[in-house]
Amino acid sequence: MAVIPPQILLEGYSIGIFPMADSRYDEDVQWYTARKRGIIPIDKFHLSRRTMRLIRQSRFEFRCDTMFREVIEGCAYRDTTWISEDLIDSFERLHELGYAHSVEVFNPDGQLSGGTYGVTLGAAFFAESMFQWEKEASKAALYHCHQLLVKGGFELWDVQFHTPHLEQFGCVEISDKEYQKRLKDAIAKEAKFCK
Repeated sequence: MAVIPPQILLEGYSIGIFPMADSRYDEDVQWYTARKRGIIPIDKFHLSRRTMRLIRQSRFEFRCDTMFREVIEGCAYRDTTWISEDLIDSFERLHELGYAHSVEVFNPDGQLSGGTYGVTLGAAFFAESMFQWEKEASKAALYHCHQLLVKGGFELWDVQFHTPHLEQFGCVEISDKEYQKRLKDAIAKEAKFCK
């Protein structure tokens, strides 16, 4: 397996499927969907008071699209991961074309401490993964990601699966039928992630 052509990746997202590998060095990629889809309604996103307090205290600095590869590699740096080397290269190509974006969180010393990344298509944002090297940094990345989605005019925040962890941010589960309707509506519109 080599780099997935950008048009294949975008076509997959446009019909509600997404790629995953079995490990970091797996040369095969499988395509998945979910019978019930996890989304975070953009108008229902929320964070704990503790995390909001840290953000208000300016403990973190946020940037967008300045360290895309470092963010995706941070997300893949764990004992088990679905993000293979080929997927890293594939998403980086999408990033070069303006369809994949990263949110980076830096500590007061200017070091990357967390982040998240995803793919955009129309007014849909397909969140892929997040990581942190400092406590609360991934939550801070989600906060800034949310701010960019609101500012950019996005309508769908797809997180693939509902989990107890994502529920704390407002994640809900919807049927595939409802998801496909929202997906079709969102990708027909325009939005800009990092403006």
